[in-house]
Amino acid sequence: MATPRTQRTFSSPIVESRRWIEGVTFPADRPLLNLSQAAPADTPPEALRQVMAEAALNDTSAHLYGAVLGRDELRAALAGQISKHYDGAVASEQVGITSGCNQAFTATIASLCDEGDEVILPTPWYFNHKMALDLTGVTAVPLPVGDGMLPDVRQAEQRITPKTRALVLVTPNNPCGVEYPEGLVAAFFDLARKHNLALIVDETYRDFDLREGAPHKLFQKTDWHQTLIHLYSFSKAYRLTGHRVGAIVTGAPKLFEIEKFLDTHTICPNQIGQIAAAWGIENLSDWLAGERAEILLRRAAIEDGFTVLAERGWKLLGSGAYFAYVEHPFAQAADDLAKQMIHDCGVLMLPGTMFTPSEDPGGARQFRIAFANVDTSGIAQLFDRLAGWTPEAH
Repeated sequence: MATPRTQRTFSSPIVESRRWIEGVTFPADRPLLNLSQAAPADTPPEALRQVMAEAALNDTSAHLYGAVLGRDELRAALAGQISKHYDGAVASEQVGITSGCNQAFTATIASLCDEGDEVILPTPWYFNHKMALDLTGVTAVPLPVGDGMLPDVRQAEQRITPKTRALVLVTPNNPCGVEYPEGLVAAFFDLARKHNLALIVDETYRDFDLREGAPHKLFQKTDWHQTLIHLYSFSKAYRLTGHRVGAIVTGAPKLFEIEKFLDTHTICPNQIGQIAAAWGIENLSDWLAGERAEILLRRAAIEDGFTVLAERGWKLLGSGAYFAYVEHPFAQAADDLAKQMIHDCGVLMLPGTMFTPSEDPGGARQFRIAFANVDTSGIAQLFDRLAGWTPEAH
């Protein structure tokens, strides 16, 4: 009997890490610092919640099935926002709204791949991308990153086979935080076009990029829609995590295929979430700029304060958006250290083993620090706790 695909992939790292803290009591003077999940825990701003409440009370369409590819007003608003931000040309019919960015990725893979096909993923990878490929019967081909935690185009080309269907980039990166240079993204686009592959660029965290303006010029190419599949999430921008609103931006023929998947799985995205996202695009640019400024302050606190850990052998491998990616100096593997750290330091971080293939020894040396819900004071506490920590040898 064949093994079900769910048994052939790993458990969700977020779910697994929550099990580690079940039943653990943390003293009042040293509460848990939870640096495991890259999602804002605060509610949307009050003005946005008022819009959502009004829609729930008075907009009949908020409670009904809608268009599979999303509400017209949201598709048009996002097309306009992307066109302005990237100084490119995106039409509303090139935008599809999804039930979160994870579904955007899964729907994209379903539209591109058949059983046994291959997709190239830089590692450390976003674990849900690997899980989605496992569950679809698609082979994830690891592309280990190099200097600066950046993937290499030449190494990517060496991994292309007749079964390859797509290259995947996440920028700003999850889990490493690094922002991919414009030239690197352009080189991957050229590589994908050369081999008639899709380039999937997940820009979930684009609103928290350190760079001002467009991070790349792909949308300025007249034929961008033939190669590029851009993924986005409203969860991070407007704190709509529970409402599951994401997006796919690509050519209309690709969306035609993606629509079949979406119609089968969810019929339509969450209506109230879509109403909120459309209102957010039109009204919350100043508020979002403040959110970005706060995240950049936390990033600076990570980079400036890391000296105390560097003196003890830690290395800061990457930082940006909601993340820092670090290497620890201890003999033990990161997955063992992560559990010790909860009890010894009151700190929950995900080990690099959750972002790398099992055969990659690098994961055992690494941790992801997700600081979406830890302010600069909490970051200072993190460094204080880790600087004084020597784990027990086993």
